[in-house]
Amino acid sequence: MEEVTEKTILAKGGIRIDPKKYSTEEIHQLTRKYTISLAKKNSIGAAIDVPGPDIGTGEREMSWMKDAYQTYYGHTDVNAAGCVTGKALNQSGIRGRTESTGLGVYYVTKTVLDNPDICRALNVRQGLRGKTFTVQGFGNVGYYASKFFTEAGARLVGVAEWDGSVYSQAGIDPDALLQHKKASKGGVKGFQCEEYYPDEQVIYKKA
Repeated sequence: MEEVTEKTILAKGGIRIDPKKYSTEEIHQLTRKYTISLAKKNSIGAAIDVPGPDIGTGEREMSWMKDAYQTYYGHTDVNAAGCVTGKALNQSGIRGRTESTGLGVYYVTKTVLDNPDICRALNVRQGLRGKTFTVQGFGNVGYYASKFFTEAGARLVGVAEWDGSVYSQAGIDPDALLQHKKASKGGVKGFQCEEYYPDEQVIYKKA
């Protein structure tokens, strides 16, 4: 008799658009329609699959997804509020979710670099202090990982984003770059630095 084994299928999903070309209401409606489409295919739910924020999305979009799912399926799913993660606190979100992935990157890296055997095998100096690093993408994950790394004594020297990349051997202040992004169109172009590239070239530059 053939043995039957369970298989875990991992996947990513999303809406392929440039959100900068759409109004808030258009993005809202697209998000709700996407949620309903997932529900119709039984591909969303606390006990099925729980989407979370990624590129171009945040607690606003997750709150919209939660509301759409709860509106149409809440009467049949007592755990409807748990259909997505990363939603706003007033939408059953949890404190610490925003920085959790970046914090996870920090702890994993710290654990590796605190291990003398691993550092010896990799021929690198032990610990985060004094290390330089570059990040690709400066959303929640990139910002918080950079924040925790720099607080531990590492130095952020390069950041790549959708509108180019910036480099400073002396170090980039994550909070200053975040404020620049908020004040501009969400990119890094125009940030005061030693070098600017119109593409992601900085990720190939030796840190």
